[in-house]
Amino acid sequence: MSDKKATGDKHESIASNYLQSQGLVLVESNYHSRHGEIDLIMREHDTLVFVEVRYRKSNNYGGAEVSITPAKQRKIALTALQYLQKHRQTESPCRFDAVVTTEAGSQWIKAAFDSPL
Repeated sequence: MSDKKATGDKHESIASNYLQSQGLVLVESNYHSRHGEIDLIMREHDTLVFVEVRYRKSNNYGGAEVSITPAKQRKIALTALQYLQKHRQTESPCRFDAVVTTEAGSQWIKAAFDSPL
């Protein structure tokens, strides 16, 4: 396993554990489609939460949240749409969150972006 993959897995696990401690339920991790990947799919009450986890060593150059570009948001939204269709949950309320981490700590951003679709 590469160092980058191991680091990503570590921070996804930290994010998942944190969100679960806040009452969310893990539905699936590392969901892949032909459009891309969603790091975590969680449930908060009746809402499906699609979570992008981003790690940066520091906040230089704008921090981790800046790296969730409009192109990345579109890939996440397309992957979420495919997930919803595959699992017949097209009527489920959903939102797109982010957990951004640095060596200094983590931040959960609820409704980090709206679906660009």
